[in-house]
Amino acid sequence: MSTKPGVVLSSRDADRLENLLASMPSSAFAGKKELEAELDRADIVESEEIPPNVVTMNSTVRFRVTSSQEEFTLTLVYPRDMDDSGKTISILAPVGSAMLGLSQGDEIEWPKPGGGMLKVYVEEITYQPERAGDYHR
Repeated sequence: MSTKPGVVLSSRDADRLENLLASMPSSAFAGKKELEAELDRADIVESEEIPPNVVTMNSTVRFRVTSSQEEFTLTLVYPRDMDDSGKTISILAPVGSAMLGLSQGDEIEWPKPGGGMLKVYVEEITYQPERAGDYHR
């Protein structure tokens, strides 16, 4: 596996995600252990210090799954904010967990449920709450 790119998270996102994961049983979803590992290795900064090219919670991201070359534009959300619009992706989904904290231009390999790996490439962050000055979403 290739080296993982650095991960930057806001303290607000890190706290909310740690609380979410702590409230779930260990078998709640297939990638829980991997998401916890990403939180552990993340560089945690205040919301105002998040670089404008980093995927944060509630960011809208144009990304590509490199194995299929499929491109998507989705908003990364907490499970409670999922809807049927087809425009959101949960942080608990493998691709959602993989993108969190990455910078535009980063690529990461991430385990798929049931085995195998997927590669996700962050093309563009079309909206980031922190960049827009929304620090309390």
